[in-house]
Amino acid sequence: MLCGIDEAGRGPIAGDLVIAGCILHMPINGLNDSKKLSEKKREALYEQIIQSAEYHIVEFSPQDIDTLGISTCLKRGLQEIMQTLACGEYLFDGNTSFGIKNLQTMIQADGKVPEVSAASILAKVTHDRNILKWAKIYPEYGFEKHKGYGTAWHVEMIAQHGYCEIHRKSFKLKSLATPSLF
Repeated sequence: MLCGIDEAGRGPIAGDLVIAGCILHMPINGLNDSKKLSEKKREALYEQIIQSAEYHIVEFSPQDIDTLGISTCLKRGLQEIMQTLACGEYLFDGNTSFGIKNLQTMIQADGKVPEVSAASILAKVTHDRNILKWAKIYPEYGFEKHKGYGTAWHVEMIAQHGYCEIHRKSFKLKSLATPSLF
C-alpha cells in the first residue's frame, strides 16, 4: 500500500501552505497533476477522492510560514501525514525528503503515480478554496485570479494597498523593498 503526498502553496507570496497525503482504496479515472486539470475537473475528482480514500490534509498559515520558514512547515506537514496515515510506503512529489526516514521522493510523481495525483488534487483544491474565501475579504488584491502568486499585477496591488494578513512577510519582493510597506 502506498501513501502519496503532495503540496500546494509553496511558491505564492500570499495564502497558506497545504500538504495532503492520500491512500487510494480503489482506482479513480482521470487523476493527474492538479495543475494540468481544470478547476471543474479538480473539484469533481476531489469529491471522488474523499469518498474512496484515506487521507490527511495539513495546513500552515502565512504566519506559520513567516515564523517557522517554508522548509520547516513542509517537514512538519510530512511528518504529521506519516504519523496519521499508517502505510508501508510514502512517496512525496519532488526531490527532497527533508531528512525524513522512510520517505521516498520522485520528481513529477503528481503526474505519474495515482496516489500522488490524488494528494495533489486534495492539496490544490483545499488551497484554492481557502484563497477564494480571502478574495472576498480583500477584493483589491484579486486573489481569485492569481491564487496568491507574485504576478506583476498582484505586486502592484501590494504597492498600492500594502500587505494584508495573508501575505507572507518573509517572502521579500525586491520591487517592494521600502520600509512603508512592512
